[in-house]
Amino acid sequence: MTEGTSPVLISQVIQFSVAPVFLLVGIAGFINAFVVRLARIVDRKRALADRLREPEPVRFELHRREMDILDERAGLINLGIKLSIATAMLVCLTILTVFIDFLLSMEHPRLIGTMFVFAMASLIASLGMFVRDLQLASAAMALNDEDVPRTRSTAPDTQEH
Repeated sequence: MTEGTSPVLISQVIQFSVAPVFLLVGIAGFINAFVVRLARIVDRKRALADRLREPEPVRFELHRREMDILDERAGLINLGIKLSIATAMLVCLTILTVFIDFLLSMEHPRLIGTMFVFAMASLIASLGMFVRDLQLASAAMALNDEDVPRTRSTAPDTQEH
């Protein structure tokens, strides 16, 4: 640290680094959402695997197609998690570089800016994985709504309100 460094200057550097810390909190929440979606995919795959062992001939192809969609979704979610973690690491490196620059009186604004740009690109790609997963989840739901003969219940009809 140089002689001209004062507590006021240090507090300003800390203030500048607070915004990226909030970004880290958001990224952590996003990673959590990815993990929850991945857990649901795993649960659904297990349920479908049981059904495929003793398949209903009419539904076998639908279950098989849904399993393929779940495989693709799991891959997207895994990539999204990795991109989100890369984003968090780049944000952390950006914060670290800001402090090192300040403490050692170095000036690397292009390095700091470049790392932040890469962090945002990684976040954008991660959000893209999330959107694609949502599209595939909708496609899987549509499979369940396809016109497949179903057995009728013998219970009396009830009206919904």
